[in-house]
Amino acid sequence: MVTAYDFPSAVHVDRAGVDVLLVGDSCAMVELGFETTQPITLDQMIHHCQAVKRGAPNRPLLVGDMPFGSYEYKDVDIALKNAYRMVKEGGMDAVKFEGGSEARANIVRHVVEGGVAVLGHVGLTPQAISVLGGFRAQGRTAANARSLLDDALRLQDAGAFAVVLECVPANVATAITEALEIPTIGIGAGGGTSGQVLVFHDLLGMLSHPHHEEFVPRFCKQYARVGMEITNGLVQFKDEVKNGAFPGNDYSPYKMNKMEEEIFNELLEDGAKEEGASASSVDDIDE
Repeated sequence: MVTAYDFPSAVHVDRAGVDVLLVGDSCAMVELGFETTQPITLDQMIHHCQAVKRGAPNRPLLVGDMPFGSYEYKDVDIALKNAYRMVKEGGMDAVKFEGGSEARANIVRHVVEGGVAVLGHVGLTPQAISVLGGFRAQGRTAANARSLLDDALRLQDAGAFAVVLECVPANVATAITEALEIPTIGIGAGGGTSGQVLVFHDLLGMLSHPHHEEFVPRFCKQYARVGMEITNGLVQFKDEVKNGAFPGNDYSPYKMNKMEEEIFNELLEDGAKEEGASASSVDDIDE
């Protein structure tokens, strides 16, 4: 599974043959420039989901993150109503909820019973960083690890088709995977999960730069340094415009035939003569 947030990234993920494409609320950070995932709205998520659907309309399973504030209410119909919007308006095949508490499992059960497939998410749940105290690994004590297993089991019982395990020790993720009958998808959770997910921008080095490196999570392997190539290309374009090398003849493909060019030049000459005559008339009046 790989994230995508717009038409071109969806096209690339689809072409690579990735099985599941997640329109993550991480869009808030890597696309919109926020410091956390919390500010992005449901309408904004639907906008990005629609673009992704156009880029990968058929093959991969499309999962949309339910953003912070769109599903956590005691009235579970709010979550279902908003999940329907992600499917009907956003074009998603499934939605993802964070958390595995009893209350969250009830929401998942209601949404699944309403006909929408749900991907669960436990461990580090970025929408809850205010409660967690920041982007911190989870499951590093025996009690907390057992709690994560219970969360995952609750999500499975509620009808989730798979569970994301984020930023947990590898042995904990392996134990949860072995305990579940549904697949797990790891991110910073070792190799014992059923699958893996990374953020598009992180794995491709989209924000890498020749003179500095933006923050990349410790668990993320960078498979490219696309950001450096982007910067180099932009700098080369700027330099060639300034020195006149671009566009040049090679990139000026549209031509007039000889006859039309001669007529155009005559029109320019006639226009210049008329302007000159008009200027002379104005000078005579002023005198």
